[in-house]
Amino acid sequence: NMYVVYLILCGDDTIYTGITTDVKRRFDEHKQGVGARYTRARKVKKLLYTEKAVSRSAALIREVEIKKLSRSQKIVLCRLKK
Repeated sequence: NMYVVYLILCGDDTIYTGITTDVKRRFDEHKQGVGARYTRARKVKKLLYTEKAVSRSAALIREVEIKKLSRSQKIVLCRLKK
């Protein structure tokens, strides 16, 4: 399975970071309120960023790296991808 690290813009303008094997399904889960507690409380606006990883462990490592970034660094990361 191909793992993907993703960033979602939430209703309160915070940025949520997660991993999945199916970005569309996971985003839909977040929208329906069955995703993470974080997004359930804040609602989701849009998918900002996706990045493929070679394995689950690589995705988890990258997720931790991204979570350590500041909000402005995450926004720069999203812009670099486009």
